[in-house]
Amino acid sequence: MKYTLETKKGPQPKAKGALRAGMRRFSPLMATEKGNVVVALAAILASTAANLIAPVIIGRTIDSYIRLKDNPGLLSHSALLLAIYAGGVVASYIQVRTMGGVGRRLLFHLRNALFTKLQELPVAFFNQNKAGDLISRLNNDTDKLNVFVSQALMQFMGSLFLITGTGIFLLALNFRLGVAALLPALGVLAVTRTFGAWIRQKNVKSLQSLGGLSSEVQESLNNFRVIVAFNRVDFFRQKFAAANTRNFSASVSAGFANGLLMPLYGLATNLAQLAVVAYGIYLIGTGHLTVGLLVGFLLYVNSFYGPLRQLATVWSSFQLALAALDRISEVLALESDMPVLAAGTAESASVLSFRQVSFQYEGGKDVLHNISFELERGKAYALVGPTGGGKTTTASVMARLYDPGQGSVLLDGRDIRSYPPEERARKVGFILQEPFLFSGTVRDNIVYGNDRYRDYTSDQLTEVLDRANLSKLLSRFSEGLETRVSASGNSISLGQKQLIAFMRATLRNPELLVLDEATANIDTVTEQLLEEILQKLPPETTKVIIAHRLNTIDNVDQIFFVNSGEITPAGSMEHAVEMLLHGKRES
Repeated sequence: MKYTLETKKGPQPKAKGALRAGMRRFSPLMATEKGNVVVALAAILASTAANLIAPVIIGRTIDSYIRLKDNPGLLSHSALLLAIYAGGVVASYIQVRTMGGVGRRLLFHLRNALFTKLQELPVAFFNQNKAGDLISRLNNDTDKLNVFVSQALMQFMGSLFLITGTGIFLLALNFRLGVAALLPALGVLAVTRTFGAWIRQKNVKSLQSLGGLSSEVQESLNNFRVIVAFNRVDFFRQKFAAANTRNFSASVSAGFANGLLMPLYGLATNLAQLAVVAYGIYLIGTGHLTVGLLVGFLLYVNSFYGPLRQLATVWSSFQLALAALDRISEVLALESDMPVLAAGTAESASVLSFRQVSFQYEGGKDVLHNISFELERGKAYALVGPTGGGKTTTASVMARLYDPGQGSVLLDGRDIRSYPPEERARKVGFILQEPFLFSGTVRDNIVYGNDRYRDYTSDQLTEVLDRANLSKLLSRFSEGLETRVSASGNSISLGQKQLIAFMRATLRNPELLVLDEATANIDTVTEQLLEEILQKLPPETTKVIIAHRLNTIDNVDQIFFVNSGEITPAGSMEHAVEMLLHGKRES
């Protein structure tokens, strides 16, 4: 299945349609915050009402009290204005505080949902997508939504309420003067309608380029030792410079797009004020308008175009948030192509069976082609073959890191797809060729994913290791179970990493234990110790060993030769060596 993430491009709805569609997309995110959103909206309405009432009171004060020099009336209306403005400030504070909490909780839950979804996706997804881009979606894109919800969303709604209310007041006070005041806004809205989709596209490209930059940084840091060893700092510097240049260009382009509308809204404000003053003076001269009403009109013009200018900024933030939501939703909408099927009846007594299995990676040719074999309980098997022959792929299919494209894999006679992940992980132990460790201690990594020993103390766990004949491996660590392990694993050797992976897998007592080059970085003495431990595993444990060094598979019951999509029983060790040499010559 193809899991490559590409934010879909296509015709975008514009203006009013885009607003409705965008708000519908944000609605599910706010489903658990309805109460707080209602409080915030009520606070915005109170603040908007204060801004709408004030110009009327100011105009009346000018006409009725200042013109007539009525000081008591002036003081009383000034006090009323002060109370109205104070109420508006309190309402704004409530709105900001409420939506700030909503934004933080949204960020928390959205990141949890994204991370949970990533854990549900198969290994193929991570093969097809760069980790840096996924990190960018998890951190940067979710933060863009947080900023919009906590800061811009209510400002957006408040501006819409204030613009609507002010427009109604302008037309109600004097229709002709109101029309003159609103005409410049129509031109600006037409421009917004035209450029809205283009602005969103620029923001999408900016977010994508930021994800690409994160990927380059992560790749360089993860492979820094290789870079230094081969003295290719210049190569990665050039790659980073290219990614940084792309991100810079995309960011500049997005910044230009986001700021494009602001000067137009400023121009519209100036034109509206000019029209109101010119036409208002004419109306005063004809006796159809008072000075106080003209002042109130000018205040309403500012109340209309001020939020309109804010909308230019908020609209850009809205488009950026929608672009971020696109990238987040793209991950959340993915479904694993490795579902758990209904359990059927056992079809085989073997611990593991391949039945006409074929497998290929996305966009590649068959790595396995029509493979069939069975592994009997309690026996040891070896997979040998040239590099790139398909040994690790075979082991990965055994552990259901991948599902076959055709055929079926049976575990304990049942389709392996019918086992829940936790049950399959108990039955199949897999020691990877390059073990991954977590930051913490040796103890933390040994009990990882093992509920049985998760709450054991260090002393109790040491006793368990003694009974499992693993205490000699633990002695290879200077501080035993408390030896610190860094996230990169650089605090210990690669051989020690494999020892931890070995202890982690064998402590689970799996029915099937797969070792993929588990002794490749271990000295001969320790390798012999591991072989002794393997011999002391429960007699029903089936072992599959992948190795290039043939001396590590002397005591197996069956050898399979893996090459060119085929798995062939090799018979004796001598026959395996002959096939391996012949296979290498052919490849």
